[in-house]
Amino acid sequence: MKNMFCVLLLSMVQPVLAQTKLEKAIANLENNYGQEKVYVLTDKSQYAAGDKIWFKSFVFDGYNRSTLSTTLFVELYNSDKKLIDWRTVLLTNGEGNGDFQLKEDLPEQVYFVRAYTPYMTNFNEDFQIVKTIPVYNPNSAESLVIAKSSDWSAKVFPEGGTFINGTPTKFAVRLSSGSALPENWSGKIIDSQNPNNPVATFKSFDKNVASFKITPVSGKKYQAIIQDNTGKSKTVDLPQVADSGLNIEVSSSKEGIKYNIKGVNLKQQLQGYKIVGLINNHLAYRANINHLTNEASSLIPTKISNGANGILQLIIFDEQDNPVVQRLCFIKPGNLKIEKAEIVGQSLKPTPRAFNSIDLSPESYFKNYTVVVSEDNGTPTPEDENILSSLWLTGDFTTRIDSPAQYFSKNANTEALDALLISENWKRFDWNTVLSGAAPAIKTQSQQYLSYRVKPVKNNALLVNTTVNLLSKSGQNQPVFSQFKTDQSGYIYLNNLNNQEPLEISAFVNSENKESGNDDLFVTIEPLVTPTTFKGNFPATKYTLVKADKNKVLPSTISRAINTQKNIKKKENNDIQIQEVALVGKKKDPKAELDKQLSSGMFSSVNSTVFDFVNEDQNTSGYTNILDWLQGKAAGLTFQRNNSGANVPYIRGQQAKLYLDEVPTDPTMISSLPVNNIAMVKIIKASGLVGDAVAIYTMKGNMQAKTNEKETKKNNSSIIKGYDTPSEFPIEMIDDDAPEKIENDTRETLYWNPNLFDSDYVPPRIKFFNNDSAKQYKMLIISFDEDDNILYDQQVLK
Repeated sequence: MKNMFCVLLLSMVQPVLAQTKLEKAIANLENNYGQEKVYVLTDKSQYAAGDKIWFKSFVFDGYNRSTLSTTLFVELYNSDKKLIDWRTVLLTNGEGNGDFQLKEDLPEQVYFVRAYTPYMTNFNEDFQIVKTIPVYNPNSAESLVIAKSSDWSAKVFPEGGTFINGTPTKFAVRLSSGSALPENWSGKIIDSQNPNNPVATFKSFDKNVASFKITPVSGKKYQAIIQDNTGKSKTVDLPQVADSGLNIEVSSSKEGIKYNIKGVNLKQQLQGYKIVGLINNHLAYRANINHLTNEASSLIPTKISNGANGILQLIIFDEQDNPVVQRLCFIKPGNLKIEKAEIVGQSLKPTPRAFNSIDLSPESYFKNYTVVVSEDNGTPTPEDENILSSLWLTGDFTTRIDSPAQYFSKNANTEALDALLISENWKRFDWNTVLSGAAPAIKTQSQQYLSYRVKPVKNNALLVNTTVNLLSKSGQNQPVFSQFKTDQSGYIYLNNLNNQEPLEISAFVNSENKESGNDDLFVTIEPLVTPTTFKGNFPATKYTLVKADKNKVLPSTISRAINTQKNIKKKENNDIQIQEVALVGKKKDPKAELDKQLSSGMFSSVNSTVFDFVNEDQNTSGYTNILDWLQGKAAGLTFQRNNSGANVPYIRGQQAKLYLDEVPTDPTMISSLPVNNIAMVKIIKASGLVGDAVAIYTMKGNMQAKTNEKETKKNNSSIIKGYDTPSEFPIEMIDDDAPEKIENDTRETLYWNPNLFDSDYVPPRIKFFNNDSAKQYKMLIISFDEDDNILYDQQVLK
């Protein structure tokens, strides 16, 4: 939903020629206060030590997927705020995924996943997501249990923040707790001078909120008495009744948001007051009251957000542009704009280890899906949070909300959501700060991908304003040669790197002393996009740790997870044995295999000499140029130096062609290529399409040069880790003869795919193997179309 906000004006508005303080503040908001928020989806809600946590992250800018950031840090902490593990996640259209492998000896306790972009560190840390992850371990001396009861506190919030004599006012009652809230509660409003006759009564909508309405009388003191289902009681004072001020009443429907403003004992009534509606930090509605009146009302249509859902912040400003009333309200509650997945075919078999498939429509506007399929045990378990509650609620509020997903469920109570918003304030910015013209200090600018600072040092001295050649090598890709000039501080900057494999950076400089080469050149690389230390406190949870009983009882899902870990180990051990048997049966020439792997047909020749650097020790120590090493190694191969001093190969008196990974090159490029990056050299003599040639091939993948000498650290090289590559979820964890190895398949997550693509009108297919007990399946699908309309579909399939 790429929202094109409409700005609506009341008919009483007159054109304003000069920009007012309020208009400057709105411009300040839109230009300087854009902020991101994150939602993290995990494949399960609780884990056993030794499990793998699969996660998918969604980063939003307002209610749209963010294009601001391309990097997300996801960190795993224990309850003592010790960093256990972390991932640098590549974001594409605001989405990225990864995984954490939990150690088997991880103590049983609550762990926390923190996720944030570098740009988010410019703002309040409280808006960074911290997700609770309970982890169980049968060998731990302590056990996690859910707290049965907890102390709680309560507050009351008048609608708009004002409580005025003789004016009917709606209140929200909000409970909060360090851990668990009572299941239900109720209360009454009393006049402290006449406590036996309640002014109003109320019952909780849910664990979080309730609401009531009263008409106050000046001079009276009102109190709320709240009692929970266990008998605990609290008394809370209502605000003092004012004799003057401004009252607002708001109601939301599918047609729009209706507001009614009433002024009481105001000097100029409502003349000069302004009504402003914001969605995030963008102006969506604006009206001025330019005549004498004590009441004003209007309906704000849903077209201010193109019919999309979200929170509208209504603020009333007085004639001096001071905010006097604020109210949060939800656009179209009960009419959520959520698309459902279109399933065009499915084959589900409840038999153990059967193959199942679900086909989605190839003609949908949605082309990339996040899908989780797990066993459903038939017991309804409402989710505590989901992407809807994060997008529309908790991503923008820092106070703890119990089970926020309930407000966007099928049977959601819209009154409860409205009461919740009455009890909340928009804290992403402070109006007094914005009106003063101040803007947040942006210390960490948003940038594309990752950046690094390279510092080459030669003879213990910085190389200032010096030309340096850098060779970068990643995986099976060809090495890339680049030339840089250091700045006045001796640094080279590598910006916007998007590598998901380790990148080896080697530096070379020209030296008058050919003997010394680059032995005295040292290189260090400093990342410029880095994680930050968590300074806040983790959120309170409903869990507590107690001393474990002798016969420790684990949740059934955890026992099943531990059994699944054993099954995975059995399968891995069996696969290793099969590979070992296969290797013993092979008696192939390693050099021939390497030649076959690296050479294409054009470079295949019976009249060739091959030097294998992977399987044979070629004694290259002391050589910085492979062409120097080749002298005298092959019959008919000689070298002559050109004007640059580089060796040029000749075969039987004729200059030979020179290739690097079968791409034509020249001796100058080869002279800078580290010898230990070379996997094979092939001398081809007047054969086939190539003719006389020297073909040099670089290392691919995990290849390493074989040497019997002690490996010496290359001071002129350093490794750039880059983004973490996500593991691949095993779609088929068992094979045809698996029953012989696995007695009981107890997997909970049967399918995890954070990037299921639709391509060339082929139906996107969800495919998985059943475990031994599942009769029905819980499927979750999330997707966004090009306009950021959301598809959210959670259903049980049988």
